[in-house]
Amino acid sequence: MSIAETNESALVTTAAGTEAIVREYFADIPAMIQVARCESTFRHHLADGTVLRGFVDQRDTGVMQINTFYHQARADQLELNLEDIYENMAYARYLYEKQGLQPWSASQPCWGRTIALNV
Repeated sequence: MSIAETNESALVTTAAGTEAIVREYFADIPAMIQVARCESTFRHHLADGTVLRGFVDQRDTGVMQINTFYHQARADQLELNLEDIYENMAYARYLYEKQGLQPWSASQPCWGRTIALNV
């Protein structure tokens, strides 16, 4: 592992580091930044280094809480690893482009008001 990879890995394990990555990746879709805030509180990894899983549904994966029951097969077809933060966000972007914010409708009470205020 290179020094850059080690530094990035350390950055991703913190919520602040993950938030910075999410904000940069979704700078063109601010609503997705709010979705990440609500879905994972800008966490992709837990303190022990494992990938964040949903509290209610363990199949919800990573910073964007992509549900593997519904989305793993398509992610595999797209050659995206949902446990990788960048590929998790890439799949979230794919979903957003196909379905808008609908896949994250369960967390709309959290992000919906924020998005409405930013319009």
